Amino acid sequence: MASRRGDVIESQFMSQCIPADQLRQQMTSIIQKTGSELAEAEQVAANLVMANLSGHDSHGVGMVPRYVDAVLEGGLNPNTGVKVVLDTGPLLNLDGQRGYGQITGVQAMQMGIERAKQHGVCTVALSRSHHLGRIGHFAEMAVAQGLVSVHFVNVLSRPVVAPFGGGDGRFGTNPCCIGIPMGNRPPFVLDYATSRVAQGKMRVAHNKGEQVPDGYLIDENGQPTNNPGVVVVPQSNGLFGALMTFGEHKGFGMAMACELLGGALTGGGTWHREADNKRAVLNGMLTMIIDPVKLGTQDSFAKEALAFEDWLRQSPDAPNSEGVVLAGEPERKARADREQNGIWIDNATWSEIQAAEAKLKSRHA
Repeated sequence: MASRRGDVIESQFMSQCIPADQLRQQMTSIIQKTGSELAEAEQVAANLVMANLSGHDSHGVGMVPRYVDAVLEGGLNPNTGVKVVLDTGPLLNLDGQRGYGQITGVQAMQMGIERAKQHGVCTVALSRSHHLGRIGHFAEMAVAQGLVSVHFVNVLSRPVVAPFGGGDGRFGTNPCCIGIPMGNRPPFVLDYATSRVAQGKMRVAHNKGEQVPDGYLIDENGQPTNNPGVVVVPQSNGLFGALMTFGEHKGFGMAMACELLGGALTGGGTWHREADNKRAVLNGMLTMIIDPVKLGTQDSFAKEALAFEDWLRQSPDAPNSEGVVLAGEPERKARADREQNGIWIDNATWSEIQAAEAKLKSRHA
């Protein structure tokens, strides 16, 4: 018979399956309690659940507890949209004013898409937005309109990624994203953290009691570790470990480019101070949107893009692989499965969500 301690551990790491519609309703209710109007709460909740549906639980509803803490601390401002600092048509400078990134990011893309269609190109500098969530969402907005988009993002929060050759966290996971329409076929949407893996995936792994592969992490002493908890909870000396960049010096170079473009160039700032315990996550995002029609290459672009995809798919399957998989395909496959069969949420994450809702209820009691 399992020990009582064993029963507790087993229960902690169990999961429950929740239909997407139900999850959207529940998250909408919680986000409304942070002070958001219904429309904003619904949009934020839908964005988070879409991340879960896409297989990116790191950017899904598990972020809600952190959002609640950020609101309570004053680092996240509900019902706040972008402020236009500069608008020349092809250039936009927008201040997110610490509003929900699922709102400010969409507003920034809507404005950028409109101007790109008018001028052929638009560069959008968005600063001081709260957590933007899955950046691929914004690329999907562009490709749906037949536009190409490129995104560089920095993260102003406790630094969790070590520079190549360094032994502690100095910057964030700094994602890069590229969206390219592929004619009448599904688009190419490349969306990745410049760290070896997203910070949120370590939170999910920690909550599930899982270890991670070699090469992902260093502990608080700068030594390799497989324990995701080193970047989730303080260790015995009160310090945290750090994630590694992908591709060694190459990922580090891309991470630095994202910090300089998404942070310094947008006006949102870069991270160069000691870590704190604040729960807000501020993002800066530099986005470039291009209209192939205005560029005059639409026909050749579509022809060459499809020809290259066909060429790639003619490659024989590598041993023990699923064959060639293009960026965006895993997300579309996950959505089809999870919309039909529900979304699995581990019990530790669900308990954190419930605790966050309880904090809001006590505030209004």
